[in-house]
Order: sequence, then structure tokens, then C-alpha cells
Amino acid sequence: MRRRDFLRAMGFGAAAFAAPRWAFPAGGTPPRRPRNILFILADDLGWGDVSCYGATPGLTPFLDDYAKGGVRFTDAHSPASTCTPTRYAIFTGQYAWRKPGTGIAPGDSALLIDTDIATLPKLMKQSGMVTGAVGKWHLGMGPGPGKTDWNKPIKPSGNDVGFDYTFLMAATADRTPCVYVENGLVVGLDPNDPIEVNYRHNYPGEPDGKRDRASLKMDWDFGHNQAVVNGIGRIGYMKGGKKARWVDEEMADVFVEKACAFMEANKDRPFFLYLGTNDIHVPRVPHPRFVGKTPFGPRGDVTVQFDDSVRRVIEKLRELGLEQDTLVVITSDNGPMVNDGYKDQAVERLGDHKPSGDWRGHKYQPYEGGHRLPFIVRWDGAIPAGTNDALVSLVDLGATFAALRGVPVPQAALPDSFDQSATFLDPSAPSARTSLICQDYRLNLREGDWKYIVPGPAGNAPGPKNDPLNGELYDLSADPSERNNVIKQHPDRAKAMYATLLKAIRDGRTRP
Repeated sequence: MRRRDFLRAMGFGAAAFAAPRWAFPAGGTPPRRPRNILFILADDLGWGDVSCYGATPGLTPFLDDYAKGGVRFTDAHSPASTCTPTRYAIFTGQYAWRKPGTGIAPGDSALLIDTDIATLPKLMKQSGMVTGAVGKWHLGMGPGPGKTDWNKPIKPSGNDVGFDYTFLMAATADRTPCVYVENGLVVGLDPNDPIEVNYRHNYPGEPDGKRDRASLKMDWDFGHNQAVVNGIGRIGYMKGGKKARWVDEEMADVFVEKACAFMEANKDRPFFLYLGTNDIHVPRVPHPRFVGKTPFGPRGDVTVQFDDSVRRVIEKLRELGLEQDTLVVITSDNGPMVNDGYKDQAVERLGDHKPSGDWRGHKYQPYEGGHRLPFIVRWDGAIPAGTNDALVSLVDLGATFAALRGVPVPQAALPDSFDQSATFLDPSAPSARTSLICQDYRLNLREGDWKYIVPGPAGNAPGPKNDPLNGELYDLSADPSERNNVIKQHPDRAKAMYATLLKAIRDGRTRP
């Protein structure tokens, strides 16, 4: 099946490939600049979880309707098939595999982003915006394991890489510390109950996910059996901070309320807001008003919860009268994962639902299901609705937002971020890039419809000692589901693509 036929079969009709042209000035300058940018990043939301991308009807009713007024990209990708490296790439404009230690970060990781480099939020500040980050961070904060004191102002943090305001989950919902950090301070901390965190051993007298398994309100399947917070086993240990600990069922509401409060407080000035939701990441513990809303168990219910969170944030934008002044981007950090360590019936109740759609693979994997994303861009009054099959990566957001706001990007900054502003503004415009690199524990390269996956295990730095013909090669135009490895039929192409990867590593950048 050809790729276009495949996309049509998934719900993208002829309009996906015949979107009306829109007059974009030859000089590349938009007719007006977005006053505000709202960037919503879901966690583990798959292509197939969003109904307007061909998923099970009913999971994302608001997002489906909202997408009708925007642009649905069909070939958008995360720079990695896991969380930390994707977020690192978004905010730095640099592929995470270029910097050692940017794999999945532990909850007590040091800040991974160098505070002296240009970043997406710094460029937004330079353009005159007030910048905010609400929700999941997972890029480390403080000096690192055994050094970060969670009872004092935490530095460096998100406020040191360009955000004026931060309200963050330090890592993930399944990792300690299970507290919110606002502008570098743990929220609600009782100084008489100090927090301690480590990833080596439990503290005397603290509950343990293995020993106290029978008391858990959500059982673990693997890995999530250390500290117990809110009746749920986590990765890592902590003690203290009882009043500051989050309640999982309330997390989505807390993030929405903080995001809406930021927009309210800054309605009279340009703002950039990053909202990183926890949904659909584990542990999947929806608010009671969403429990049982789907036949798919907690995973389906938190998908509906995510959709409702988007609805509430967009409605606040409309209430403030800012919709025509705001560019909105909604996407995910990587592909979906069904069983990710808890016994939440995600597998048993999956039924016919396919979170990755018809793409092969899922989170952690190099195949399309691991990094091809739902990606919706909307700016009322400026961008006509349509569908675009241009090749886009989330690493491009830095250069793209900078261009839309009229901020020049220094040559040494954002080394892998391409300016996709014309692509965003015109649904029929081509991509600014002809290739991209994604990572799991290996790297893979897209060039046109060809995709090459390096031999594994090869780490994040393929070298000349590896035989490129031990990798995988797919022609996505003929084989979008990546079932037929044609590397033996096209050895020269595989070698050339492998050489391109080596060059990208050696050059230290891909942006011209």
C-alpha cells in the first residue's frame, strides 16, 4: 500500500493532499505575528488515541472538533521515542543524543539543560514575551542526586533556562519526589517534615511497594514497587513532605488551573505558555468524574481526561478574548505504551483500539508508532484549516516559534531546529527539512520516504566499526507499516544513509 493510500485509509481524504494554497509572502515574513503561543504537550498520547487521526471514536471529542479549525500534520515526529530526550530537544533545539546523560532521567537528576545556552523560552523572552511552564518537566533540577535539597530554593531549575514562571512536576508521575515545584520551591512543604529522596534504598518506617503490596490501590506489574505515595508504588524512595505530596486524581485539574491562572495574569501582555500534561503516562489515575467513561479502563479514561483538560484551557483562552492572537500547538512527546508497569487493565481492556494506529511499534521503539505523532496547529484568522503531510519534528519548534515572533536565531544556537514557520502558516507548504533523525536506544534516519535504523544494540553513537548492512531499511511509500526490511535489496542506499548519520554526528548540527 502506498503511503498516501495508507493515510486515506486512516481517514485523510483527498483534501489532505489538495489543501487550498494560501499566499505566504516570498520574503518569509508572516502578515502578522502571533501575540501569544500556547504549546500543549501530552504524555504518551499515540497517533491512534486521537479520534481525528482515525482512532476509536469518542476518546477526544473536543480535540477532534478543535482540529477542524486548524491544521492536522500527518508526518510529524518526536525527536525520540521517550520523554526526557524529546523535551530536551524541544527546549534546546538540539538532538538529545548529542549530549550524554539525556536518556530517561531519574527523579533526582541534575538539570540537564545548560543554563548558558540559547533556548526556546529564552528566545521567546527576547521577543518580548512573558514565559511560563506548567506540568511535567522531567529534565532535572538542582545539582543532582544526593546534592539537591528539596527543602530549600532549588537551583538551577526551569527558571534558569528561560521561564519566568514555573509550576512543575520534577520528573514523572511514577517517580519520586511526588511533589510540585513552583518557581524552585516545593509547594505546601511543612518545614517540620523535611523531604529526603534517593534511588538506592528505602527509609526506615516508610511503606514499600513490595512489602506492602496488598495495601496498594493500584498494583504494579514491574518496576514500580519502591516508595508508596497515595497508595501507589513508585520508582525511587522518599520520606517526609507529607502535606506537599500530590494526589494523582487531582493532578490534571491542578495543571489546568495553573495554566489558566498564568494566562489570566498575563492577558494584557504577550505570553508563551508550555503546558505538559501527565496524561496518558502511568500511573493512570483519573479523577472520579472520568472513571468508567470508556470501555478501555484507566488508560481510556485518562485520554478523555486529557481531552477535557485541553477543552478547559482553550475555553479560558476564548474567555480572555485571545484566540485570534494565539498560535496553539497540541501534540505528544512520543508514541503510546499500553502496559508500562502497572496492572491497570490497559492490555486486557484494549479491545480493537490501536493506540499507534496502523503504524508499527510504540514508545521506546524506533518504528513509526514510537515517534509519529498527532500534531495540531491552529491560529484563528491567520492559518486556514487543512491537512499537511510535510515532514516535521518537535525539535523544530524553537526555530519555528522564533521566526514567527521575529527573533533571529544565532548560528551556533538550536543546531538541529529548522524554521517551519511557512509550513505552519500554509497547509499546502512543503517542509523546511527533507530528513530527520529520531532515537530510541538506537538512531534512525528519515530521508524522503526512506527510513534507515542503525544496527542494534549500537548505543546513541553509531561508528565506523558497525556494519550498516546489519541495520533495517524501509520504503514507507510502499511499506508504511515497516514490515519488509529491504536492506539487502538496497545496500548502497543503506550505506549512504548510515554515512549521513555519521556526518550529522561529526558536524554537531543539521540546521544549515
